[in-house]
Amino acid sequence: MEKITNLKNKIASNLELLSLDDEEIRNLIIEQVSEIKEELEELEITVLLNGPYDKYNAVLEIHPGAGGTESCDWASMLYRMYTRWCEKKGYKYEVIDEQKGEEAGIKSVSMIIYGINVYGYLKNEKGVHRLVRISPFDANKRRHTSFASVDVTPYINNEEIDIEIKPSDLRIDVYRSTGAGGQGVNTTDSAVRITHLPTKIVVTCQNERSQIQNKEKALEILKNKLYQLEVEKQEKELKELKGEQADINFGSQIRNYVMHPYSLVKDLRTNVETSNVNKVLDGDIDLFINSCLKGIR
Repeated sequence: MEKITNLKNKIASNLELLSLDDEEIRNLIIEQVSEIKEELEELEITVLLNGPYDKYNAVLEIHPGAGGTESCDWASMLYRMYTRWCEKKGYKYEVIDEQKGEEAGIKSVSMIIYGINVYGYLKNEKGVHRLVRISPFDANKRRHTSFASVDVTPYINNEEIDIEIKPSDLRIDVYRSTGAGGQGVNTTDSAVRITHLPTKIVVTCQNERSQIQNKEKALEILKNKLYQLEVEKQEKELKELKGEQADINFGSQIRNYVMHPYSLVKDLRTNVETSNVNKVLDGDIDLFINSCLKGIR
C-alpha cells in the first residue's frame, strides 16, 4: 500500500537525520512527530475497516424515543450531527424520507450515505443515544432527558444480494409526500410505504419524482435490510454455538450527551469522553468512531 510505504520512508528519513546530532534538525523532527502520529492513526483505522460490509455505502435512520417534542428535537440534532460529519468527510448523502415533528424536530429520517468505507465507519453508531439538557421547550427551564435510536445498514448493490421477496409478503401504501422533492410533491400520492409482513420491517421513500421511482427505491432498501437481518441471524447462531455473547444489541444505550449540569459526551462501550459537546454535535464524532473500531476499553 502506498500510504504504508510513504510513512515508512518518512520515519526512516527522520531517523537518519537524528544521527546528525544537529539541534535545528532535531527541532524540525519534533515538529513532524505529531504529523506522523496522525498518519499512523489514520492508517490503523483504514486497516481495521476490513469487515465484509465495511466498504459499502450505508442507510442511516433516526427515530425519536418517547417524549414528544423533546425527543423529536433531539432526533433532529442527531440528524444535523451526522450530516455535518458527512460534509467534513466529503461524503454525499441522500435523504429518502423525512417526517417532521408536530411542533419541532423530526419524527423520523432515513438517508443513504455514499462514500468509501461509510458503513465501516458508522456501523458502531447503531443504538440508543441519550441527551440531558435544560429544555428550550420548558417555560420553567427544567432539565430533561431525551432518547433517540440510530440504525445503520450496509447499502449493497442489489446484484450482490441473493434475497427473494414474495409479493404476498408485502403491504404497499401510497400517500402524499410532505418533504422536498420534484414538481409533483404535495399534489399527488407519490410517497410509498412498504411493510414486509413476516418481519414487520417498514421502509418509506418520498424523495423521488414518481410513485414508481419511490417504490423501486423502497424495495431496494428493504432488500438490503432483509439481507442484513439474515446475516445477523447467522452470526448470532454462530456465537451461540461458540458460547459467545454479543456486547451490544440494537436498542441498548451506547452514548450519553450531557449539556447540563455539566458538559460531557461519553461513549458507554469504550469510556472515551470529551467535554466539548457542541463540537461533537457539529459533526466531530471521529473520536468515538475510531475508538470503537480499535476496541478501546
